[in-house]
Amino acid sequence: MTRIERPGLRRTGFLLLGLAVAAPLAGLLWRVLAPGGWTPWEVAIAALYLGTLPWTAICVGNAVIGLLIRLTKADAPAYIVPQVAAPAGPPLRTAIAVCIRNEAMETVLPPLARLLDGLEAAGEAGRFTLWFLSDTRDPALAAAEDAAIARFAAGRPPGGIPVRHRRRESNAGFKAGNVMDFLDHHAGDHALALMLDADSEMSAAAVLRLVHALRADPRLALVQQLIAGRPATRAFPRLFQFGMRAGMRTWATGQGWWQLDDGPYWGHNAAFRIAPFREHARLAPLPDGGAILSHDQVEAVRLHAAGWRVRCLPDESGSLEGNPPALPEFLARDVRWGAGNMQYRHLILRPGLRPMGRWQLAQAMLLFLCAPLWLGLLAAAIGNALTGGGAATPMGALAALVLATWLANAAPKLLGYVELLLRPERAAPYGGRLAVLRGAAAEIAFSILIEPVSLINKSIALLRLALGARDGWAPQNRADRGVAWGDAARLLLPHTLLGLAGAAALAGVSAPALLLALPFLAGPALAIPLCVWTASPGLSALLARHRIAATPEELASARPARGGGMAPAAQPVQDAPRHG
Repeated sequence: MTRIERPGLRRTGFLLLGLAVAAPLAGLLWRVLAPGGWTPWEVAIAALYLGTLPWTAICVGNAVIGLLIRLTKADAPAYIVPQVAAPAGPPLRTAIAVCIRNEAMETVLPPLARLLDGLEAAGEAGRFTLWFLSDTRDPALAAAEDAAIARFAAGRPPGGIPVRHRRRESNAGFKAGNVMDFLDHHAGDHALALMLDADSEMSAAAVLRLVHALRADPRLALVQQLIAGRPATRAFPRLFQFGMRAGMRTWATGQGWWQLDDGPYWGHNAAFRIAPFREHARLAPLPDGGAILSHDQVEAVRLHAAGWRVRCLPDESGSLEGNPPALPEFLARDVRWGAGNMQYRHLILRPGLRPMGRWQLAQAMLLFLCAPLWLGLLAAAIGNALTGGGAATPMGALAALVLATWLANAAPKLLGYVELLLRPERAAPYGGRLAVLRGAAAEIAFSILIEPVSLINKSIALLRLALGARDGWAPQNRADRGVAWGDAARLLLPHTLLGLAGAAALAGVSAPALLLALPFLAGPALAIPLCVWTASPGLSALLARHRIAATPEELASARPARGGGMAPAAQPVQDAPRHG
């Protein structure tokens, strides 16, 4: 807690590291484009590529710093969030707030039962209350929800953690409004809130660690824990979360090193101090009267501006969430997040924000703005080839640029895999280093195919936003499902046509150029079968049978769960009258 961290020095170092990444890539780009003079297409290529370099540099910077910390520090999470290892202050009461809207309660309740069991076993029952914050509007779904929660509460042991349930009259402000309404009218004497989504799962040990951090530092307003994907039965979330888990570990560690007290908030699997959150994180409507959709990062930025600390704990132990079960849900989530993040353009120049807060809002927008830059770069490269502008391009330098750019953007997960391979004890929960290599190979092949599809989808979504489309914030499908060929075709025909058109254009001009473009064109061209296959029971069963991309939770599922632990599967509860 008394360690001198020097945020200015660290941020300067991160900036210099980013420049050290961007400069050689820009130099390699010059070597590719300069021979034979500059065509208008090549000018466009250079401008678009340079626009993507900030995000590329962030990826490498966070990954390199994160890996170094994780390899050299005995307790890397405590190094980033020292409050978890500091002496705790007086006990504080915590409200466990679960936001629900049109949910399948048979999947929501079992993880919460395990959490309550663990907290009660730790002797903490008197310091927690479980609250269900409902925004369900459909009468039939609301009745089923009420019955399920009532049965759940009635089944809890006497003297255990109290269970409460309230439903708003309207869902104004969506989730952010739901949470603030609870804090204003129902939080009572609770000093802290633990935020959970309907698909969140946390262990008692993880929750108590977050609470400990807040008790240890009275100026710490919020601590966000890293979140990993819950064990998945279908191939799409299984492969996606394997890479995301590796990448987020190094990313969050590296980012935490230089952002320090200006950390992020992701809206769930996090604990915060109620009083400053209620005072400073209340969100006003946008200039057009609409609600802020991606509210969480704005709430963190407002806490920073008020002088409160926000930190991210880069440890996924005991902190899980569900991932989209298939490609359609994944793309729909991207559309929602893109719509929310692009609202930050209305907020980034508002007075009172700190420079780091403005940067974080810009970074959130950059994540989506890079998509049309990459798509435009590919289109310009094809246009250059078709008009003969690439005749003098040195193919060796171009291949090196393509490979270096991919390695840089994939650095967080690649170095996450490296960490596991260099530390056998960390690879052991995944089945050992060979299992990590198998999973990484499958995930990399999967992501090479899926990422261009996602970039096209983000670009289409941003175009629709620019043309005035407003999709709102609809409830999510979290249930595993297959995808019919017709449904996949209706959703992904534009992506497929773009991929096939690009491949056909390059095939008639240059075989080497087509070969280098295949990593970007193969996924869109195969988007429809990829969508169907990655949601199919057959491929999913094959991966599970061979334990490819298996997570520690999946491999531990045969062992009985201890109190407060987490299990990937649970017996469903039956729907049962509203209480409390």
